[in-house]
Amino acid sequence: MSLDLNLVVSDVYSRKQKRTIPQRKLDYVKKLQKLLKEYKACLIVTVDHIGSRNIAEMRKDFRGRARFLFGKNTLIRKGIRDFMKETNNKGLFNLLNCVKGNCGLCFTNENVREIRREILNREKTHLPANEGDIAPCDVYVYRGPTGLEPTQCCFTGLLGVPTRINKGQIDIVDDILLVKEGNKVGLYEALFLKRLNIRPFHYEMKVISVYDNGIAYDASILDICNDEIGKSLCFALHNVAALCYSLNYPTIINAPHVLLNSYQQILSLGLSLQSYSWEQLETVKTVLKNSMQLSIS
Repeated sequence: MSLDLNLVVSDVYSRKQKRTIPQRKLDYVKKLQKLLKEYKACLIVTVDHIGSRNIAEMRKDFRGRARFLFGKNTLIRKGIRDFMKETNNKGLFNLLNCVKGNCGLCFTNENVREIRREILNREKTHLPANEGDIAPCDVYVYRGPTGLEPTQCCFTGLLGVPTRINKGQIDIVDDILLVKEGNKVGLYEALFLKRLNIRPFHYEMKVISVYDNGIAYDASILDICNDEIGKSLCFALHNVAALCYSLNYPTIINAPHVLLNSYQQILSLGLSLQSYSWEQLETVKTVLKNSMQLSIS
């Protein structure tokens, strides 16, 4: 019995039309768009290996000052796109590009530098090393007693850890790099660290980007202080003034230097003339004469 292809296609299309969006997703998008209206700045944070308990504590500590929002990136992008079309705010496209990876949003109307500093200064989460994890730092095992029985020498032998038996327990003879940063943690490394009760990895919520009034930039820019900006500006003005001066191109930057150099040339010319003088030139002659007498004496 053959099926009518048009009937099958129409049935599938009708099912897609009848499919409804869950209410929780609609509520989430409304919440996101409400936050976009109320707050002018948004910090994009990473939440790798950050537990729900830590996030709940942060929401409590920042209550009244900042709002945290976490969810699927596809749903966040959908909400931003719809709000961008509704308000014709093209600056939100910069925020859209920042939503990637395991991230969350922190909305605030306060100083983003202070909010970022408080987020970074929070207590780090210490976690054990599990098999397959990518080591965020070098993991060392230091010399000294381990508390392990001599029957567990198989771990140290497989990992190449120099040990000895001392008073009925295993002692590590020398410090050793067990896992290098960026490498995967193996099965035996993970078991050995757990036997030693070592939690080598620490994780924290990091601010990777900042969206403020339609502009998105890397969070590391917030580390630049006003003194550094002032020094860089003065250095740039000095270079521009030197370039304009060497090209004999008058600008407002090198105008004081040009006027001072011109006045020095006028004084030099006046000193070489015997029949022409003025009040300021006589003062210079007197100063030069007194300095010559002092040097001679």
